[in-house]
Formats: sequence, C-alpha cells, structure tokens
Amino acid sequence: MNHSEANRFQDFFEESKYTLLKNYLYNYLLRKKAVEKSLRHENIKLILEVGSGISPVMTRSNLIIYSDLSFTALQMLKHAYGNGLYVVADCMNLPFKSGAFSHTISSEVLEHLKDDRKALNELARVMSPTGRLVVTFPHKKSYFANDDRFVNHFRRYELSEMRDRLTDAGFRPINIHKALGPLEKITMSFVVYCFFLIQKIRSKKTTQTNTSGLMNVFGQFFKWTNRFYMLLVWLDARITPRSLAAVLLIKAEKK
Repeated sequence: MNHSEANRFQDFFEESKYTLLKNYLYNYLLRKKAVEKSLRHENIKLILEVGSGISPVMTRSNLIIYSDLSFTALQMLKHAYGNGLYVVADCMNLPFKSGAFSHTISSEVLEHLKDDRKALNELARVMSPTGRLVVTFPHKKSYFANDDRFVNHFRRYELSEMRDRLTDAGFRPINIHKALGPLEKITMSFVVYCFFLIQKIRSKKTTQTNTSGLMNVFGQFFKWTNRFYMLLVWLDARITPRSLAAVLLIKAEKK
C-alpha cells in the first residue's frame, strides 16, 4: 500500500503462501466485482489504479496503469497479468502530469495513509475534467478492531467524512454502494485472532517439516471455500442497511 511507514504488505508479498491465497479471498473478489461493475458503462480512455499491490480490482481493461510503493508487488503483478503499465509510485506524490487519466481507482488505500486528503488531491490533479474516481473504504469508526490494526489502518470512515473529503478535493459523489456487510467485519476479526493464535502455537515448536504438498491441498480447499463463503457475504451486504456496511464504494466525478 501507499504509505511511507513500515510496509507490512511488503513482507506479505515476499511470502509465497500469502501470494498463493490472496487472490482467492472472498472479500477481495467481491470488491473487485463491485469496482468493475461500477465502471462497466464508462467511456474509459486511461485508468490509474493506486495501491494495487498484487491484487488489482480492475483487470478487464488494457487502458490502465497500476501503481504501488512495492516494486516486488508490481513485478509479481506484471508476471501474473502482463496487460497495462506498472509504475512504482506514492499516491500522495504521483509522478503523472495533470489531467492524464479519465478514471482513477483507490480501493482500500486511503485508510493506510496518514495524509489521505493529500492523496485525494493528487488523484483529482491527475484526472481530466469530468473524470471519475471509484473509491472503496472501510466504513464505521465503531468497527475499528484487531483486523484494522493488523493491516496498519490509521482509521475507518463514516460516510459523511468521506463525502466531505471528496468534496474538499474537488469531487462530486454520484453513486454510493454497499460493497461488504457486517459479516465481513466479524469474519476478518475472527480470522486475525486465529492467525495470532496459530502463530503463538507455532513459535513453540522447533521442528521444521515440508508442507508444500499440504499447501497445495489447502490451496484448493481455500479457493472453493472462499467462493462459497463469497455468496453468504454478498447476501449479507444486500440485506444489511447501508449504515451498518463494513465497506462502501463511492463513484465520484471531478467537478
């Protein structure tokens, strides 16, 4: 992700087990579907996706530049997809000329930045007049918990706060959608708790075993379990009031 502090995601990118599983995660797949759906009927000339890591949320277009602070992540992404261009960049100081992009995407990025307002101003700067931004973000301050701390979130947002930030940066929100409901929040808090518990148990063991075969089996189980669970989380998001959503998507146009 795009911030100058110690980058937890860089450690993840260098861990093969993480990269094997990351793109099967139900919450990533649902965010990806939501973002791609929001841009389906847009007149796209060139897209910038910031903070893409190894898991971009727009893969249906070749007219795209992926950016991230991690050179390792972009190398892996280029190897996996090949389409588009790849630029190591900080989204608070983008190395692109003003008005270069018709569309920009920021999915689960702003909450990792100390100066999220500066990032939004930069996104507005590099967009053409009447360009459009799609942003997804963790919703509700009261949901801030262990999973947020684990991935170095500085904050969660109330909808009114995000609207104000977008307006101040020169955007006008035109659509707001629920991307993930409270079941996602409950699930990730539980998963992070289990992760730390397993790490604690493993730290007490001194023997090393070859787990490559086990990981292959687990990878297939993980993949199909997430596809099934994705349906439950999608249904939860549909029936949950927007005020209780864990992740929101806003499409905004540059004023």
